[in-house]
Amino acid sequence: MNQEKINRINELAKKAKTGPLTEMEKQEQAALRQEYIQNVRSNLRSQLDQISILEKDGSITDLGKKYGQNADT
Repeated sequence: MNQEKINRINELAKKAKTGPLTEMEKQEQAALRQEYIQNVRSNLRSQLDQISILEKDGSITDLGKKYGQNADT
């Protein structure tokens, strides 16, 4: 998500605090928020998929392969 869209989210949020949004603005705000949330989730998933745990026995468990999008299920 680019900075322009984030700025627009903030503009709509400020406007909503000072007065009502039009129906089109509400729809735009909902769509932008949904896109932002999907982006955050995707970034978080990517980070979590990169985590590996060193077990007490010295083996390494790759959580991305075991639980994440890289899992063979």
